[in-house]
Amino acid sequence: MPIRLIIVDDHPIVRDGLRGIFTGDADFEVVGEAADGPEALVVARRTRPDLVLMDLRMPKMTGAEVIRRLREQDPAVHVLVLTTFDDDADVLPAIEQGATGYLLKDTPRAELLRAVHAAARGETVLSPSVAGVLTQRVRTPEQHKLSRRELEVLGLIARGATNREVAAKLFITQATVKTHLLHIFAKLEVNDRAAAVAAAYEAGLLRTAGDG
Repeated sequence: MPIRLIIVDDHPIVRDGLRGIFTGDADFEVVGEAADGPEALVVARRTRPDLVLMDLRMPKMTGAEVIRRLREQDPAVHVLVLTTFDDDADVLPAIEQGATGYLLKDTPRAELLRAVHAAARGETVLSPSVAGVLTQRVRTPEQHKLSRRELEVLGLIARGATNREVAAKLFITQATVKTHLLHIFAKLEVNDRAAAVAAAYEAGLLRTAGDG
């Protein structure tokens, strides 16, 4: 089954370019487009996509608000942000409202396709610069007490590992991975994997490779 997606961007030429990337690829089906947040909600309600690929700054509604309402409307939908903005004022609200991933528009085509595949599976996808922004936030390591194993699980999740891959890497069951994730969510006061990764970067619990 192809990944059903809608493209949300207020620039028609950008939507045309993105549609061209996915059209003709049997792995994807573009089922709708929208130029702003309210239209995106209507199109998503009508088409029930697997994934919404959306810009962040558009008319009529903030990106974070669009993400929140998309997730309320259909908790199963995944939202992948594709934008030109990577400052913390844009990144954090988007992740906190439930975005599965956050990419910049200079992302190469092949990487974008891989990211859409990963995001449609619910895996966290972050551009390196976005991860860097999260890392630069004020760190409060004592704010959240994660166990060593919970940090191992979250570190693997941050690198895009699935529950199955985490279980294999750490020689534990997938049920145990899910239990660790529930504990992580509770300690970080978040509701999903992407938000947990964002919160952990912000609290200084995870570091990017560039941090040494």
